Amino acid sequence: MANIWEMGYVRIGAAVPKIQIGNTWANISEIINLVKQAADSHVKVLVFPELCVTGYTCADLFHQKLLLDQAQAALQKIIDITGENNYDMLIIIGIPVEADNQLFNCAAVIHRGKILGLVPKTFIPNYGEFYEKRWFSSAVNRINDTVIFCSQEVPFSEKLLFKDRNSQLCVGVEICEDLWMPIPPSANHVLHGANLIANLSASNELIGKTEFRRSLVSQQSSRCIAAYVYASAGPSESTTDTVFGGHVLIAENGTILEESRFREQTLVYADVDIEKLINERKKVNSFMNPSMNFMAENYRIIPFELNNKPLVDNMKLLIDSLKRDVSPYPFVPEKKEERDARCREIFTIQLTGLAQRLLKTGINKAVIGISGGLDSTLALLVCREAFAKLGYPFGQIIAITMPGFGTSNRTKRNAHDLMKELGVQCREIPITAACLKHFEDIGHDPEIHDITYENVQARERTQILMDIANKEGGLVIGTGDLSELALGWCTYNGDHMSHYAVNAGVPKTLVRYLVSWYMDTTENPKVAEILKDILDTPISPELLPPNGTSEIEQKTEDVIGPYDLHDFFLYYMIRWGFSPSKIFFLACKAFKNRFTEQDILKWMKVFYRRFFSQQFKRSCMPDGPKVGTICLSPRGDWRMPSDASAEIWLKELEKLSC
Repeated sequence: MANIWEMGYVRIGAAVPKIQIGNTWANISEIINLVKQAADSHVKVLVFPELCVTGYTCADLFHQKLLLDQAQAALQKIIDITGENNYDMLIIIGIPVEADNQLFNCAAVIHRGKILGLVPKTFIPNYGEFYEKRWFSSAVNRINDTVIFCSQEVPFSEKLLFKDRNSQLCVGVEICEDLWMPIPPSANHVLHGANLIANLSASNELIGKTEFRRSLVSQQSSRCIAAYVYASAGPSESTTDTVFGGHVLIAENGTILEESRFREQTLVYADVDIEKLINERKKVNSFMNPSMNFMAENYRIIPFELNNKPLVDNMKLLIDSLKRDVSPYPFVPEKKEERDARCREIFTIQLTGLAQRLLKTGINKAVIGISGGLDSTLALLVCREAFAKLGYPFGQIIAITMPGFGTSNRTKRNAHDLMKELGVQCREIPITAACLKHFEDIGHDPEIHDITYENVQARERTQILMDIANKEGGLVIGTGDLSELALGWCTYNGDHMSHYAVNAGVPKTLVRYLVSWYMDTTENPKVAEILKDILDTPISPELLPPNGTSEIEQKTEDVIGPYDLHDFFLYYMIRWGFSPSKIFFLACKAFKNRFTEQDILKWMKVFYRRFFSQQFKRSCMPDGPKVGTICLSPRGDWRMPSDASAEIWLKELEKLSC
């Protein structure tokens, strides 16, 4: 059984001890208790605040030799304990260090009874409430690359990185003010391979500072395509003139995974996806641009070794052991206000793309097929708002419903009602007779409801749209979405084709929310009522007869599987390049209360088979706007041979079946 470490995750912790100013032994006792708690929780990297062995607010006590000697002796205690107990953890602790006839504000990096390195602070604040230059020198003033500390000869430099031999984890360290500078040391660290930045801090609380600090950590983790763990001094520091809140943050590439503040003693941790960060760096090839080599100088890599043995022996325990949330809807923000903002932005991108295409072609008419389903509804709404933006009459949107063998009364009614309420030109052109004639022409028995039966209808509809566009001088607006392109759930040269595909970058799970957002924001209550019923209608191509009822019998998700799952697979395969086994693991966690492992595996096999076999449709897809991080256009993000083999992906899934 694999463990979360083998899947690319590393458990990162941030701890804030309750301290007594200048009482190193009391402080180290609190630190040791937090280390033990972290070890019990299988934390692999644990970061403490700046100068926490003594207290950050010791002020002129930092010039007392006794305090410095006792700080070193106290640190020796934790070094001994980590060695005796063989703690499998990289521990980073703030402590003052004497070296080169100066005093430095340092991070001591400890692993299994050994100090791997001492990293001095580079930027020393001396403004406002900060007086650090009174006591501490900057790293740029150090003379030697090593120092004797706790009876060990220890690497001593701001240019140290700590790399695990058993994983891709590489840790860089900066201290408090370092982060607030125009070019923080962490920018240099990541260019030399660091993918986790540890920041030991003592940042006092002021109005508005919390939000700024959070933004700073988030932005730096995003800019560096790294994980970032930030641990700041807590409320037990001196409150003579300032208050410290013990703000701790764990971020990953711009996302805050864990956060805590104003707790006297704190331990938080999260599982950071190092594999994801490395995959992203490989994709963003400007990240290691040679022009950045001006920063390349004198870095030293310090190796250490974490134990990666399995912690659990079955999938359920493995899923439960992952300490991070996995959303079942990676394309959809969880919070309504964020979701609404996302929908507004996507809709604006869509309508702007279409408006520009109309302007630049000199065409002021659009032709669109309306089925009464979600995709064509969204495309029509985008089309209408694009015309509103351009000041074109809505009547120049030629909306056509084309009922066929499987069209239900419900979708037909909704199509007509929506076109009428939006004020567009409404036409109905039944395709049944034309399709029957075509069956006769090609010698197909209309009682055989196979792929020919279905595709004839799709191509007949596209032919109507294209021919009317020629006749009227308009653009055919495509309605298919990103999920359908991924699965090839469209008829080649049928609904696969258009002049401009406004939904091409929108996954199915997000289409629903876009229509729902429009429903909530429209000022037309009748439009809102129609959209509500469309949202409640099962997804269907409506190509098969309704078996004697007027209700929809052919349901897409019964055939190809739930779009919720397929969008999840798509996101983690394309956006992050994950293997099937890792995607399966994440899906089992995200959907553990909805789908069994067997169901997830079944639909994963469908996804991979279809994704590989249907590339030829994506290779010649029409133009359409990219709206998010995933795009399957060959002119955008995704280039893949149409005859690529899915063999190794499917074989890995077969192993999961065993």
